[in-house]
Amino acid sequence: MMIEVFRQSAIKLKGEKVIYFDPFKIKPNEVEKADMIFITHDHYDHYDLESIEKLKKEETVLIVPTCLEERAKQITSNVKVVKPNIKFQLDGITIQTIPAYNLTKSFHPKEKEYVGYLITIEKQTYYIMGDTDVTPEAMNVRCDYLFIPIGGLYTMNLEEAVYYVHEVKPKKVIPIHYGSIIGEISLGEKFRELINKDIEVELYIKEE
Repeated sequence: MMIEVFRQSAIKLKGEKVIYFDPFKIKPNEVEKADMIFITHDHYDHYDLESIEKLKKEETVLIVPTCLEERAKQITSNVKVVKPNIKFQLDGITIQTIPAYNLTKSFHPKEKEYVGYLITIEKQTYYIMGDTDVTPEAMNVRCDYLFIPIGGLYTMNLEEAVYYVHEVKPKKVIPIHYGSIIGEISLGEKFRELINKDIEVELYIKEE
């Protein structure tokens, strides 16, 4: 599986399918038409209509939480609307939605029903957390690849992210949600230095 992280929480997974998560400010040289586009919530740096329009083709499935149902259906008829704590299959891929919310901050209330995605492709599991703190639901997730926000303020901070990684012990962890809107680009290296050496850390976000 080929992995790319562009900026903020914009992720691309490419195997038999081309899958994007929260595409944001996608540049012309980053465009490869998507089979699926997953959106975690309705903030501008996660639901970027311009990027979605660049990536979608007629057959692209757009997977969105309920808060985006009406907006998504205005741009495509291929919409799958999800709530937290559901599990379903899509084109041979197993998908589970994990609640994504803040514990003590007001940016991502639990009642908004924002989500992260735990997907299983070719017997490997990928957990894209979305904008979240270290929640009880997240503590119950086990995965091979973890995409974790580390920028702080709107999500968990560096120390909380390190704690979470050491608790759930993925094979590989990829930090996201830093380096542009919130969190210095240097956070990535700091994060890697703090992670136990038996867990591989891969840094994709670069200074632009």
